[in-house]
Amino acid sequence: MKRFWDEVTLSQSDAGYNVLLDGKPMNLPTGTRLAVGPHPLAEAIATEWREAGGGKGGEMSFADTPLTRLAGTAQERIAPDPLSTVDAIARYGESDLLCYRAPAPAPLVARQMAAWQPWLDWATATYGAPLRIGEGIAYVRQHKDSIAALRRAVLGMDAYALAGLGIAVPSLGSLVLGLAMSEGAIAPAEAHALGCLEELFEVEQWGEDHEGLDRRNAVGRDVVLAGRFIQLSRA
Repeated sequence: MKRFWDEVTLSQSDAGYNVLLDGKPMNLPTGTRLAVGPHPLAEAIATEWREAGGGKGGEMSFADTPLTRLAGTAQERIAPDPLSTVDAIARYGESDLLCYRAPAPAPLVARQMAAWQPWLDWATATYGAPLRIGEGIAYVRQHKDSIAALRRAVLGMDAYALAGLGIAVPSLGSLVLGLAMSEGAIAPAEAHALGCLEELFEVEQWGEDHEGLDRRNAVGRDVVLAGRFIQLSRA
């Protein structure tokens, strides 16, 4: 679509901050007025729209405003019924990437233990949710109390954090890494590196595959976006 505004500002209402395009409140694609609670997030969204399109009359799409899309998801899809999102995210705790270790080669086994185990220990210390590990891809059944503890952690997140986790956790394949990122215990880029640890090990052994690199970079951008969104919502 074409950009057709000169000025992007913010106004405050009972529902939160509204982004104004030439004084007119921004509506989501469904027609609902966008209302953002945290001021830093609202300001970042306004900045997206100031920069989108490269000038009046420039072409833009909603791909240019990812924070806006996430805020819209939080407002329209998650806030009215957060439990369905909570369940979808928490389910990743039943098959967390960090619990599935390679049986060989020895350097990869050692690397996974050194890089992943501290975050399982973190989940135990932070949420009282010890998780079992196994070799290969055979399903590892987790204790129901650990799964319940992780679900309570997700349940305690607001709609903004759930929107971010809804991107980060599937991208990482790990609820533990997603929660650690949301708590500020790990940087998004580091979480992404841990999530693709085995792939990066294979790259070291066999060289880079360009399609794989493009895919990994795309996932990395999603994880960083999710982390930034959560951080802005809590600043």
